[in-house]
Amino acid sequence: MSGVPSSPAVSVVVPLFNEEENVPILQTELAAALAGLEHEIIFVDDGSTDGTLARLTSGPAVRVLRFAQNAGQSAALYAGANAARGATVVLIDGDLQNDPADIPRLLAEIERGADLVCGYRAQRKDTLVKRLTSWIANFVRSRFTKDGVRDTGCTLKAMRRECVRTLVPFKGMHRFIPALVKGAGYRLVEVPVNHRARKFGQSKYGLGNRAVRATVDMFGVRWLLSRQLTYRLKD
Repeated sequence: MSGVPSSPAVSVVVPLFNEEENVPILQTELAAALAGLEHEIIFVDDGSTDGTLARLTSGPAVRVLRFAQNAGQSAALYAGANAARGATVVLIDGDLQNDPADIPRLLAEIERGADLVCGYRAQRKDTLVKRLTSWIANFVRSRFTKDGVRDTGCTLKAMRRECVRTLVPFKGMHRFIPALVKGAGYRLVEVPVNHRARKFGQSKYGLGNRAVRATVDMFGVRWLLSRQLTYRLKD
């Protein structure tokens, strides 16, 4: 690809925090998944303290946003999505547990009319404790926020760029992207995606983050959705 248009078809947003061993593999897999598409890849370095930035390969389709210090996954995804220029914005983890080969399937659902496509991990490669706590959190959150999504812990998503305006910048926002987008009246669908065991590095999110903080966030999002402004302009 000799150049990238100012408005590519697809923007892929990748949050990174100390993923130096994963980055070279991820870039290769993204290139294969996006072959033939006008695209940009926005890597958001969330204050990495290892060699993550040095392992990134630069190119015309690669953009890098650097945080001065670690701000969290929600901040990285929000900043990357708002910097995106593509008609469709794809979110994917930087730890290789999401499979870039699934991206074309998500884009196909956008082509069929979906506004937001959420991947769900049909066969998770996590510990039993992690799977159980995630299942409980998803069960409670889905019924409380009425987003109807079975796996918001799966970062892999694709959305039309206009959906980005529905996102609200708060810590923990990434768990409630479906609720915020659906609450604004957009159409949401789910597709099963591949999930891979982590090979390099360590998980950045613990039980306290998943349970206590997510519960507090859930009440905040429920309140926000109940107070949302809705209006239409006359033709």
